[in-house]
Amino acid sequence: MAAAAKQQKDKPKVGPLSYVYTFLVYTFLYLPMVMVVLYSFNKNNNNLAFHGFTGKWYLSMFQNEALMKSLLLTIELGLVSTFIAIVLGTLATIGMHRYDFKLKKVFDSLLYIPVVIPELVIGIASLATFTMMGATLSFWTLVIAHVTFCVPFVVITLRSRIAGFDASIEEAAMDLGANQLRTLMRVTIPMLMPGILSGAMLSFTLSIDDVIISYFVAGAGDMTLPIRIYGMARGKISTEVYALSSAIIFVTILAYGIYFLITRSRSSAD
Repeated sequence: MAAAAKQQKDKPKVGPLSYVYTFLVYTFLYLPMVMVVLYSFNKNNNNLAFHGFTGKWYLSMFQNEALMKSLLLTIELGLVSTFIAIVLGTLATIGMHRYDFKLKKVFDSLLYIPVVIPELVIGIASLATFTMMGATLSFWTLVIAHVTFCVPFVVITLRSRIAGFDASIEEAAMDLGANQLRTLMRVTIPMLMPGILSGAMLSFTLSIDDVIISYFVAGAGDMTLPIRIYGMARGKISTEVYALSSAIIFVTILAYGIYFLITRSRSSAD
């Protein structure tokens, strides 16, 4: 106790400039989101000036069929792409960690290329590939392109989790009679689940947020929400978009709050 108290006293005190700096950083990060929420209650549909509060746009956005269609397409695209990316990324991570083979370092390095290459290049390359293959641009070309840039992020996220993986637990399960598939499903996957969930959330966020790659590989009738909003930015963004964006912010905060409470309760139980 004495050592802890002494260590607490030895910590440097935070000065007023540190509080000012922290306030400016958080203001820079969150002020745009606050303005989006504020203007979602604007009576004026042009959003050039704030003319008072109203909540009608939160009901009106559900009547905008084009906006809702793009939202549902974006969510469907994110879920499908995330599921495929998680399956491929998890298997790739386990395989790269468990086995040694020729050109392993080469394949390992190639995983980072989609991360560092600009999205514009990936979009053009994806379009050229689909055109060369004679594929018709559709929902599935969107899925393939999104899986391509999501898998590396899943692998990178999972590597930090599998680095501290205790292989003796798998060996103990197999000594008790479990085959490789049962060990994978009952032991390996549950132990990697926190990393898998983190990779899934990152993959889903990247997928629903993408504009550039989706713009190149989307079919004629497949307009995702980011592409639709980007098209509106050239003219007028309706207040319904602000309301929908605010709703997404509220849902995200709620989901994070639930996740925080669950992890906190589990930590307290342990």
